[in-house]
Amino acid sequence: MEKSKAPITSLRNTRIVEARKLTQRKHRHRQDRFLVEGLQLLGMALERMGDAATGVKVKPHELFYSEDLFVGETAPRLLEALTEAGADAIHVAPHVLTTLSEREDSQGLVGTFGLSDLEWSLDEIDDLPASSPSLILVLERLQDPGNLGTLIRTADAVGARAVVLLEPSVDPFDPKTVRGTMGSLFSVPFARLGDVKALWRWLARLGHRPIGADAREGETAWESEALVGSVALVLGNEARGLEPELRDGLSDYVGLPLLGGAESLNVAVAGGVLMYEWLRVNRLQAAYPPSPGE
Repeated sequence: MEKSKAPITSLRNTRIVEARKLTQRKHRHRQDRFLVEGLQLLGMALERMGDAATGVKVKPHELFYSEDLFVGETAPRLLEALTEAGADAIHVAPHVLTTLSEREDSQGLVGTFGLSDLEWSLDEIDDLPASSPSLILVLERLQDPGNLGTLIRTADAVGARAVVLLEPSVDPFDPKTVRGTMGSLFSVPFARLGDVKALWRWLARLGHRPIGADAREGETAWESEALVGSVALVLGNEARGLEPELRDGLSDYVGLPLLGGAESLNVAVAGGVLMYEWLRVNRLQAAYPPSPGE
């Protein structure tokens, strides 16, 4: 790896100024890239580049680095590997890198990756190999970046086929969302969609029943058969829940019991429990299929 002779020391350097703007949504979309920091997230991005199915979507642009901040062998290894994968390595002074990082303890690397590269069309998701049954997570107009990050991470953990964001939605490339995914943003295919009717047509074509999460409408998840088979689990906005337009297309509802004084559950908590209940139900059914005639 060829390194620059001297690090960038000025905060007015054009590349630094433009990179610092990526904390704002409008600039992320204008520049078509987003910031990634943290050795775990960068390592997961590198790992996904070797995945034949999803790796084609992970495109590194720049890698700002300061060797003075490296601790251990992971950072220099990632620097070399990501540079070989196409990232433009940019040597910067420690104080410059600190301005690009939101971590209290910068680990010496901050990368930028292609934004639109990571987004999928519904047709592209169709072409990916998928288990049977499979789970698709549909998120309606979420507003909290932490909730979105946690849900994407959990969807990855249960092996979800895809995540669909119904617009308007919090930006999946918001720094808080990216951190919340812990790298799963690079792993789980996701699409943004504004047309609910197009969503219903797509799910019908794939054979996924849309099931809404609503404690007031549905049976308790573990007393219901709604999550058996290929399902699209639909979660509503944090404040308003599921909109009427979305309710009209749902096949069923599932809920979680509220036994204490709480009126509701955080959407990321509820979604996580329901995704794992889907996994439990379908793994159990696969291990112990019903006898003929049951």
